[in-house]
Amino acid sequence: MSSQIPNTMRAVVVHEAGGPEVLQLEEHTVPEVRPGWSLVRVRARGLNHSEVFTRQGLSPSVTFPRILGIECVGEVAATTDPERLPVGQKVVSIMGEMGRAFDGSYADYALLPNQQLYPIESSLPWEVLAAIPETCYTAYGSLLNLRLEAGQTVLVRGATSGVGMAFARLARSMAPGLHLVGSSRSQARADLLLRGGYDEVVIDRDGVLQVEGRPYQRVLELVGPATLKDTCSHVSEGGIVCSTGQLGGVWYMEDFDPIVDLPANGFLTSFYSGNVDERKLSGLIAYVEQRGVDVGPTRVFPLDRMADAHRFLESSQGFGKVVVTE
Repeated sequence: MSSQIPNTMRAVVVHEAGGPEVLQLEEHTVPEVRPGWSLVRVRARGLNHSEVFTRQGLSPSVTFPRILGIECVGEVAATTDPERLPVGQKVVSIMGEMGRAFDGSYADYALLPNQQLYPIESSLPWEVLAAIPETCYTAYGSLLNLRLEAGQTVLVRGATSGVGMAFARLARSMAPGLHLVGSSRSQARADLLLRGGYDEVVIDRDGVLQVEGRPYQRVLELVGPATLKDTCSHVSEGGIVCSTGQLGGVWYMEDFDPIVDLPANGFLTSFYSGNVDERKLSGLIAYVEQRGVDVGPTRVFPLDRMADAHRFLESSQGFGKVVVTE
């Protein structure tokens, strides 16, 4: 089953690793459905630093040419599962190797595995809805793993990222009474963090937090293995660290002894958006909509300005969630 679908579409294609200029807007044939996959009319997609790394050639499993994009929101245009995914159904898709092992969301249409499509009901504008799946869901899952309690001092390392800003907004809504501390490599961004919901800002200088002792009961680690050891050195006894992001561009730990480096009687957990639970995702969208949680993007670009969107994401002005619409 299908709706009226054109023969061609716009697609932003990377043919070789490089800077934002390698993101080329081209005309491509719209993919045909195959068993177990459905075609989605992409209405908006959030951008992610992992896509920057892939564009730069830093994702070893990815070969070019490739249409990037690891998340999207849109509508089913052609389906192989009419009961669960009827034509016209609003859907979210996250990760599952889209934009890496197969073409992703930087196009008008994306052919995606049915098990990676999650039906949703929402009246939020597409650009706001697109800021939720990868970013808010990751923040939400991490928040649950941290088991936050009122009165705790919580550090978010890499707070100026989209996930860092979403975490602050969700945490304020779900667990009032926290003291939220955000880290940044630039003092110039301190005011942005304070306006975004943080109580305090600490500077991260060359992978070392400029703070003494162990003041944090909980930490959301978004820089990743590049700073995890230093992060743990500032967590109090019994604290929890959730390693979620890899903004530092380092994928694996070296010179890390869990017995010595983890906080005494503490815990290390993790979360990533590949841990998708359909009911949890639908619940999060409903929660955001009903509570009026401000999760909207910092900047919105059209598809034909994808290179500019990447430039902004990488720049010193890049802050919060960037969304690209039609």
